[in-house]
Amino acid sequence: MISAIVFLPLLGAIGAGIAAFMKRDGLGYVCSLTGVILSMILGWVAFMQMAIPGIEQTVFLAHWINVSSFEVNWALRYDALTAVMVIVVTTVSAMVHIYSVGYMSHDPSKPRFMAYLGLFTFAMLMLVTADNLVQLFFGWEGVGVASYLLIGFWYQRPSAHEAAMKAFVVNRVGDFGFALGIFAVFHLTGSVQLDHVFHAVPSLVESHIVIFGQALPALEVAGILLFIGAMGKSAQLGLHTWLPDAMEGPTPVSALIHAATMVTAGVFLVCRLSPLLEFAPVTRDVITIVGALTAIFAATIGMTQFDIKRVIAYSTCSQLGYMFFAAGVSAYPAAMFHLTTHAFFKALLFLGAGSVIHAMSDEQDMRNMGGIWYKIPFTYTMMWIGSLALAGVPFFAGYYSKDMILEAAWGAHSGVGDFAWYLGIVAAFLTAFYSWRLLMMTFHGKTRASNEVFAHVHESPLVMTIPLFILAVGAVLSGWVFYDLFVGHHWHDFWGHAIFIQPDNTIMEDAHHVPTWGKLMPLYVSLGGIGLAIIIYGMMPSVASGVARMFSPVHQLFYRKWYFDEIYDAVFVRPAVQIGRFFWIKGDKATIDGFGPDGVSAMVGRFSHLCSRLQSGYVFHYAFAMLIGVVVLLAWYLRSL
Repeated sequence: MISAIVFLPLLGAIGAGIAAFMKRDGLGYVCSLTGVILSMILGWVAFMQMAIPGIEQTVFLAHWINVSSFEVNWALRYDALTAVMVIVVTTVSAMVHIYSVGYMSHDPSKPRFMAYLGLFTFAMLMLVTADNLVQLFFGWEGVGVASYLLIGFWYQRPSAHEAAMKAFVVNRVGDFGFALGIFAVFHLTGSVQLDHVFHAVPSLVESHIVIFGQALPALEVAGILLFIGAMGKSAQLGLHTWLPDAMEGPTPVSALIHAATMVTAGVFLVCRLSPLLEFAPVTRDVITIVGALTAIFAATIGMTQFDIKRVIAYSTCSQLGYMFFAAGVSAYPAAMFHLTTHAFFKALLFLGAGSVIHAMSDEQDMRNMGGIWYKIPFTYTMMWIGSLALAGVPFFAGYYSKDMILEAAWGAHSGVGDFAWYLGIVAAFLTAFYSWRLLMMTFHGKTRASNEVFAHVHESPLVMTIPLFILAVGAVLSGWVFYDLFVGHHWHDFWGHAIFIQPDNTIMEDAHHVPTWGKLMPLYVSLGGIGLAIIIYGMMPSVASGVARMFSPVHQLFYRKWYFDEIYDAVFVRPAVQIGRFFWIKGDKATIDGFGPDGVSAMVGRFSHLCSRLQSGYVFHYAFAMLIGVVVLLAWYLRSL
């Protein structure tokens, strides 16, 4: 059953790819939908029959690499951590597949799109079921390739293929760190198989690695390098710039990549490596700080954007920051809990935004919307449910999981934990504010759309609204359904050996004993953010532009995304282009081509030109040449006597 869960989406993708060559749209839909829906059903069955009872299994597939002492096999690891990721990935992917049937109905390349979705799902499943770091890296890179194909699906648009390339290149930075981390782990333990690595970690606490003449703690170095890989995939501060541009892909891609799959791979990696990170406290502090900074940084940007998908994308970036700082304070179950609930309500928000874009004739700018709530009441309701869950309003899913993260940060009783708690509280206020800013600008007030667009606003078809309803159920119920199982007092009964926390670390228990005011603070600030957004954008819309003018420098800082793109362009992109141009013109063209093929061909051309001048057409020239030849032969003959 475990093998079927992983490989059914791949078979569906292959079938959809064949259908694309045959130009059979219906066949492409059948193949891709069948593969991913069956995988989802089996994933839930396995969760109920194996994960909840605590059954762990490793399925051997084949031998892969066997060189001296280095041995890597294909094997599928199924434990509680894998089980949670499988149901999240397959459920959201199945909803995205179904939704895409309606959303992409007018696209000429539907089977190709469905094939890419299936390939992405397979790569993600291969990642979360990996039994060793090399196989995990295979799925990691497979997800990167598939995301490149999906983001650049509309490759005719320059912005789309530029965004795809940007995502690919920025992720390579993180992946390079990840690869170095794998090398370091193998150097330290002599293995890349997860159980062998984790078994060897306690004996390496005092080990050091010499880098540039400096002896550094070995586990800290390996942990930081592996976290750099997680930063790239999960768009953490510094390696986040690819995420907003990835909105150039079709909306179903945004839901798949930014809700439950690719961007959560980094959180999964950190939680999978908990037996290593628990012995690397400096690395965990770094993870906490980066996560907290990302949560507040992305929230400040989200409240100034006007593209409906970009607002939700920065929201994803911010929520990933929450997950990371939870893992940084050793509350790995809380991080996985928020990952699960976030998958449902964020996929709901992205697909809901797609329904709005569909209704508004492909308009994405919220400044050109407004006053459409009564024309698309179902989509409007779904967006409210997703926003309530995101803001952490009782009793929606985000209320349970996000509050648990903040309570864990408080319960850590450490400097970095307090730092994360304070920034998390401010980010909770901003999250609620920009969520209701989106609702007010999109659905309420006077319409700012053209008469023609407004007249054609209509509700999406059932094939798009049914996935919204299913995700809405998850956004409402997943919090209290999974709370006791994931983060309750007996959390260890479910997670078993999949997550390791030091026996003397009582973080999960301490999180349940936060003072009442500390537990209520996230709710108070969220309600404050909601109220402020309703007042500004619902009752006094002219105030927003006035505030933006009054605080123009700060507004521009947030709107221009803290100028990260401009800084990277000046520091990395333009110098790299200039260096590349220098080597191209001076090195390749002038030196290699100049002395190589171009130089040789030029020399042959000049020699041929000289020879051609002998072919003058005058008889006396030929007679003179013959005479010279006779003289030369005669001289040579006489000299040889």
